Amino acid sequence: MPSRASFFRAKISNRRERGGAPCPKFRLTFVKCSVPASLLSGMSENVTRVWCDGCYDIMHFGHANQLRQAKAMGDYLVVGVHNDEDVATNKGPPLFTEEERYKMVRSVKWVDEVVENAPYVTTIQTLDENNCAFCVHGDDITTTASGDDTYHIVKSQGRYKECKRTQGVSTTDLVGRMLLMMPAPRSSSTEHLPSQEDFMESPYTKSCNLLQTSNKITSFSSPSEPKKGDKIVYTAGAFDVLHPGHVDFLEAAKKEGDFLIVGLYNDADITSFMGRGYPIQTLQERVLSVLANRNVDEVVIGAPYPLTAELLDHFKVHKVVHGTVSEPASHAENPFQVAEERGIFQYIESGNTLTTKDIVQRIILNRARFEERNRKKQQKEINGIKMREEGAKQNGV
Repeated sequence: MPSRASFFRAKISNRRERGGAPCPKFRLTFVKCSVPASLLSGMSENVTRVWCDGCYDIMHFGHANQLRQAKAMGDYLVVGVHNDEDVATNKGPPLFTEEERYKMVRSVKWVDEVVENAPYVTTIQTLDENNCAFCVHGDDITTTASGDDTYHIVKSQGRYKECKRTQGVSTTDLVGRMLLMMPAPRSSSTEHLPSQEDFMESPYTKSCNLLQTSNKITSFSSPSEPKKGDKIVYTAGAFDVLHPGHVDFLEAAKKEGDFLIVGLYNDADITSFMGRGYPIQTLQERVLSVLANRNVDEVVIGAPYPLTAELLDHFKVHKVVHGTVSEPASHAENPFQVAEERGIFQYIESGNTLTTKDIVQRIILNRARFEERNRKKQQKEINGIKMREEGAKQNGV
């Protein structure tokens, strides 16, 4: 693209009479305009704008990894997020509201811009309106309620690229984990006899252990180190199923200094003070989710509980912060006593009272709807896989 872009603009001059009715004559004028490319946001030849879209319900590390890969394909990442109505129609009831999901996506460090209320089927018009060269999605199957590929339009026009889907996590899987935390209701009907369909699992949503690697952690990590004179802030917690309450707290914590270190407790410690069923996500899963947050500079994996003087000295911590809203502990031990004794501990307000147990409660109150959501999601993906395999056979692949 040249440094200055020329384009034609249609200008319609339509005189109106006093009563508001248009005059029968109007003038259509084509004006050739020369506009500096720097004023056409994202259209410079040196900047490639990339489009992603999705529901992003439960902003897990799989979503974050897709956005990371998409950003690496260009320079500026625009992410469209679907509204609640479209999500409910095409995938089932969302766990988080659209406003919560907008906030979660904005918190991811690879995201440059969020487009709210993005259309569920990605079109060329959507890409052009946002000055994006192409759309990126994972190599899994995404369809509408009627079974149509949501990316068929951009694929047909050669403006679609694929990235590798992250194994070991999905929204459906996480919802399933939370459903397993509560006892199944007794059935008043005849005992269901299992069929072959009951044992079918979609490879995209089935539960499997995350195989953590050093490369994956490195790809999520920030290369920055605290600079001389930086005020180092430390906080610690479970950060289980990262949600808007966590996001608001991390933003508030970062404002207390220059470099934010987040300690993540190991799974056994979390179980000891939150109870059976927690954490919902393993330590290795939580590490990636927190590393993807734009306000987090460093993560301590398996942070000591309670906090130790050794950790404070090692990282040269100036301030330790904790939220005023947190999950209730099952014992009275003060995990931040050493920081209080040094006079560097502070409670901070985030303005958000949401907790992980609140998220679980949403599922408990709507158990039947979420069970049906998961069943339909799995079946739709299985049907999509069958259609893809049949198409490949017909084409001799």
